[in-house]
Amino acid sequence: MTGTLAPTHPLTAADRCDRCGAQAYVRVVLNSGGDLLFCAHHMHEHDDSIRKIAAEVQDETNRLHEAPAAASEDER
Repeated sequence: MTGTLAPTHPLTAADRCDRCGAQAYVRVVLNSGGDLLFCAHHMHEHDDSIRKIAAEVQDETNRLHEAPAAASEDER
């Protein structure tokens, strides 16, 4: 182990909040190892305490404000 964090991948709809099962938009890599996934609501609710134990926070909550992608011809 080099002390370098493993690269994280973008969160997908399959990634679910560890608290409620909603779609996760935040991945928290813990100082002690492992990671936790949170929806925007639960990250906001526990932000201060989570950041105290986090080595890294991958926050993709900005995606909540993006316009949905247009459907392709095949999806219509």
